[in-house]
Amino acid sequence: MEKPNIPLQNAVALAYNASQGAPQVVAKGRGLVAEAIIARAKESGVYVHESKELVSLLMQVELDQQIPPALYRTVAELLAWLYRIENMQLSESVMYDTGLNYSNNFPGESEPTR
Repeated sequence: MEKPNIPLQNAVALAYNASQGAPQVVAKGRGLVAEAIIARAKESGVYVHESKELVSLLMQVELDQQIPPALYRTVAELLAWLYRIENMQLSESVMYDTGLNYSNNFPGESEPTR
């Protein structure tokens, strides 16, 4: 019996420091390496965004190199969206830490997950 020809998963990790001109590719890989990158990110509480198109473009960037100017806007929008999500989660966790039972959920809804 022949194994199905399943395409390997790709993953790219970016890092950004305000002192840098642009985010840089700090890890990338296919197959088992991609799975390890994703697992490490999740274990560390780093958000994993899935976009085959963006990953395909970022796979072309050399390791430890900054992303090309053509991707600045796309990556900036993604980082801004992530920043908003992380701040919303932070403000929710602060509310829960006060001991008050405030929640943005309607009755019957589950707690937000990360």
